[in-house]
Amino acid sequence: MQNKSSETLTPTSNEQQTNEPTIIKTDIDAKNGQNKCPKCGSSDISLNVTTGKLRCNFCRHEFEPQKLENMQNDLSQLQGQVMASGATDIVADTNDVMTLKCSSCGAEVVIDTASATQARCHWCRNTLSINQQIPNGTIPDLLLPFKVTKDDAKKEIEKFVGNRKFFAHPKFKQEFTTENIMGVYLPYMIIDVNSHVNLIGEGEHLKRQYYDSNSKQTYYDADLYHVEREFDLVIDGLTVESSADKLNKTSSAKTNNVINSIMPFDLENCVKYDSNYLKGFTSEKRDVNIEQLRPIIETESKDIAKFSVNDTLNQYDRGVAWNNQQVEVKGQQWKSAYLPVWLYSYLQVSGSNKVLHYVAVNARTKETMGSVPIHLPKLLLISFLVEILGFIAMMYIEFDYNFLFLLVGFIYFFIMYSKYRNSTARHKYEIETKTQVTNLRKVDNFIKTENRTTRSRTRGANNTTIGNETMVDQLLEKIADPTSILKK
Repeated sequence: MQNKSSETLTPTSNEQQTNEPTIIKTDIDAKNGQNKCPKCGSSDISLNVTTGKLRCNFCRHEFEPQKLENMQNDLSQLQGQVMASGATDIVADTNDVMTLKCSSCGAEVVIDTASATQARCHWCRNTLSINQQIPNGTIPDLLLPFKVTKDDAKKEIEKFVGNRKFFAHPKFKQEFTTENIMGVYLPYMIIDVNSHVNLIGEGEHLKRQYYDSNSKQTYYDADLYHVEREFDLVIDGLTVESSADKLNKTSSAKTNNVINSIMPFDLENCVKYDSNYLKGFTSEKRDVNIEQLRPIIETESKDIAKFSVNDTLNQYDRGVAWNNQQVEVKGQQWKSAYLPVWLYSYLQVSGSNKVLHYVAVNARTKETMGSVPIHLPKLLLISFLVEILGFIAMMYIEFDYNFLFLLVGFIYFFIMYSKYRNSTARHKYEIETKTQVTNLRKVDNFIKTENRTTRSRTRGANNTTIGNETMVDQLLEKIADPTSILKK
C-alpha cells in the first residue's frame, strides 16, 4: 500500500537529447505597409463582426479569413517541442518604434508598436499596418475575430449589473454606463499536448452509512480498492493568459479573475494574424515568455489528466487518492494568440484603497462575468435582520438542528457577497479543455473492507481537486520585477 504521493511530468527521450524547440515561422508572406483591397485598392479595411471577415469600407468587398498553416494538426502525432514564431521569447531591447514608407505618396510614417500596429499616413490618409512579427510580443500567431457586437455586449453587461443593483454601491449605480465599454484583444498562449499518463492510487466504495446514537457519531463501511489508469492523452487548446497582470487572479486591486472565468473560446475559428482585425479595437501585448508559463502548463496538464478519466471512477463514490501521477510528455505545441473580450471597468475609491472592478463578456460566446462594488452597510444591515429572523425561527420551530437557524444571517451575507464580487469565479480548464483519451488500461483490485471508519471520504482523495493556484502565485513572485520576464 502506497502512502507517499508522487507527481511527475517526464520528458520523452527526444526532449532529453535536445532542448532545442522546432520553431515554425507563421508570418510568411506577411508584409508591412499598405494592405490593399484587391478589388478597388483601398487600404481602409476592417472587421465585419457579423460575418467574421475583413471588409473594404470603400467598396464593401469581403476577404476570406486565412488559416494558420504548417502547424501540427494531428496532435496524436505531435513530437518534441514545437513553437510558433509568435510565441518565441520577447527580446528586452527591442525597438518598439518602426518607420514605414507609404507606398502611395512616399511619406514616412512612424508607428509605436508598443501601443498600436496601424497608423494613417498624415499626407494621403492611407492606412499602414505592421503584420510582420517583431520580438516585443506585439504580433501573435493567431487571432480570434470579434463575433459579438458592441450593442449585444452592452445588453449582457446591463443585464448582469441589473441583477445586482440592490446591494450595489450608490455611487456605482449613479455612474454606471455601458457607453464606455471597450473591445479588447487580450494575449494568450494556446498549448497542445500529446502525452502518456499513468495514475496509481486507492479508491473506496461506500457499502453502508449509519449513525450511532450512543457515541453520536456517523460511521461508514467501505470497500478499499487498488486503482490504476494508464492511457494516452491529447490536450487540444489549453489556454492561459500571457500577460503578467491578468495572470494575477487574486489581486486585491483588480478583479482579474472574472476575465479568466469567461473562457473557453472557440479556438477552432482562429485565423492568421492580420492587423486589420484590430481596427476599432484595442489590444494588450504579451509580456510573459514560455518558460515563465511552463510550470502552470505542467500543473494544469496533470489536473486535466486526472479529470479526463473521472468518468471511469463512478464506483468510487468516496473518491480516489492518486498517490503516483506520471505524465510523460511526447510533444507540446505553443502558439501565441489574441482573443476578443468586451470589457467594462469601474474604479472604486474608498479613502486610500482603490479597486478596479471588471465586467467581461466573451466576444464569441457572450459568456459574462463581473464584479460589482458592494454597499457594505446596507448588506450588513439586511444580513443582521435575516439573523434576527433566524433567531426567532429557532425559538418557535422544533427541529433537531435548530441551532443552524443562527447561521442564516452569515449564510445570506456570504451568498450575496459572492454574487456581487464573484471572487471564486474562474475558467474550469480541467473539464472545459478539449481532450482525447485513447488506449485506456484499467486496474481495479479489491484490497479489503474497512468497517466503522469515521472518514466520509477516501483518505487523501484528490481526483476532483486542482493544483494550479499555487503555481500561479509562485510565478507572480518570480516576475515581480517587470524586466525579469523579458530575459531568456
